[in-house]
This record gives sequence, C-alpha cells and structure tokens, in this order.
Amino acid sequence: MAKQSVRTIDHQEIRDWAEARGGEPAIVADTGGAGGLLRIDFGTEDEALEPVSWSEFFRIFDEHDLAFVYEQEPDGVNFTCVFVSRADEDMDGNDDMVE
Repeated sequence: MAKQSVRTIDHQEIRDWAEARGGEPAIVADTGGAGGLLRIDFGTEDEALEPVSWSEFFRIFDEHDLAFVYEQEPDGVNFTCVFVSRADEDMDGNDDMVE
C-alpha cells in the first residue's frame, strides 16, 4: 500500500499528529537568527534540541511561512514528517500529495 503524504498549515492538525506519536515542540538551539530551526522532539537524546511552547513553535512556523508534510502510515508505527516552505506547492496546487 502506498503511503499518502499530507501537507498542512493547520496548527491543531499538526499538534494532534505530533502528540499522538509522543512528539513535543522544539527548536535546534544555537542556530542563530530569529526563531531557530523547528523540530518535533520524539524523545531522542539530542542536547541541541530546546523545548518550546506550542504557541512559540507556531509563531516561528507562521513567521517563516512554513507548511508541515507528514505521511499517513498504514502500519501506524513508521512515520515521516518535514517542514517545507508554503511556496513549495505540489504541481496541481493542492495541499494533499500522494506518493
């Protein structure tokens, strides 16, 4: 079964997706510049990740005009997610992408 990639800018959808998998909002510390690099921390031992509130996370997300792309995984265990520019739309202009 092919995985379906979903692209969203909906804050609640992103938060629900992350929390359902044990994820918490974070940034990469000491990246310089405004805001930092966004990450979702799934409990990895990474000293470079700095926890932030969801409101700070989404402030940076919107400020940098990002979208969140995640896979709807058929097995419910393996997943992939990335942040992309909202300007990077798929070819037909829709927010849903199928691989």
